[in-house]
Amino acid sequence: MTAAAQAVSALGPVAACQAIGVSRASLHRLQNPPPQPPEPLERPSPPRALTPGERAIVLGHLHSERFQDRSPAEVYGTLLDEGVYCCSIRTLYRILEQEGETRERRNQLTHPPYQKPQLLATGPNQLWSWDITKLLGPAKWTYFYLYVILDVFSRYVVGWMIADREGKELAKQFIAATCEKHEIAPGQLTLHADHGSSMKSKPVAFLLADLGVTKTHSRPHVSDDNPFSESQFKTLKYRPEFPDRFGSLQHARCFCQEFFPWYNTQHHHSGLGLLTPEVVHYRRAEEVRHLRQQTLDAAYAAHPERFVRKPPQPPALPTEVWINPPPKPESSPPDSDQKTQ
Repeated sequence: MTAAAQAVSALGPVAACQAIGVSRASLHRLQNPPPQPPEPLERPSPPRALTPGERAIVLGHLHSERFQDRSPAEVYGTLLDEGVYCCSIRTLYRILEQEGETRERRNQLTHPPYQKPQLLATGPNQLWSWDITKLLGPAKWTYFYLYVILDVFSRYVVGWMIADREGKELAKQFIAATCEKHEIAPGQLTLHADHGSSMKSKPVAFLLADLGVTKTHSRPHVSDDNPFSESQFKTLKYRPEFPDRFGSLQHARCFCQEFFPWYNTQHHHSGLGLLTPEVVHYRRAEEVRHLRQQTLDAAYAAHPERFVRKPPQPPALPTEVWINPPPKPESSPPDSDQKTQ
């Protein structure tokens, strides 16, 4: 007899459980263990089930070359038209489930993995981004198409065009004229665009190859791969004077003839240290920043108490602009045995 059993017989169950710190339920389970469950009985096969031979025939149909990528319902209908009945559609699914094959059986298009574009610009006329946006016309379902090429480093609109349609030949002429205007040399420029039909067209691709311009594309349905053109279009369409609809093609051109000079020469861009795109594109940023510093120095000399932390400085100039910058390497934690000094 164990010590616990002796304590129970001597003191009684309640006092013994209190003495050894065990609940009465635990004591009861130890004294009266539950009976072992009986082994499950094997379910007999119903008389209407398929025989092993019939099941093998059904699997042979499902695995055949003409049915291997078809759904069970399609297999059932095809065999029925041919005067063959093996089993019900539900039984076809049940057999496939037992074989672990209840997945998509049809051939489906597999999209290739698209690489994220990582593009760097350290100066003007190194990386351009272009896109096409629709402008509402005078009536429903009528549009005008605005083509815009933007310098990514300076945000300067190097070229724009409005047409009554979107076309690959128009895009080709537009890009050729813009490259000629800015005297782009072979091997100098990368032109980035999304996956639009005009952007991927053969005339545009052949033109860029002849000009020595590298072309890159965004991933499909990823607007973040072309953020600068998207941001410029938002600035355009959120202007207070932007109309709900343009009455004519001439109306749209007149609006753009006012907007783009303002955007290039007067719009102080937050991503450019509050400089205008024209100043950065034509490399006058250092000169303008020097004049700004003189103004801030005079303000500091007049009222130094208004600048608590340090003398004021103008916003820093951009040195590089990325489309999808590479991830920064994580700093490795210091070794545990390395002493800090």
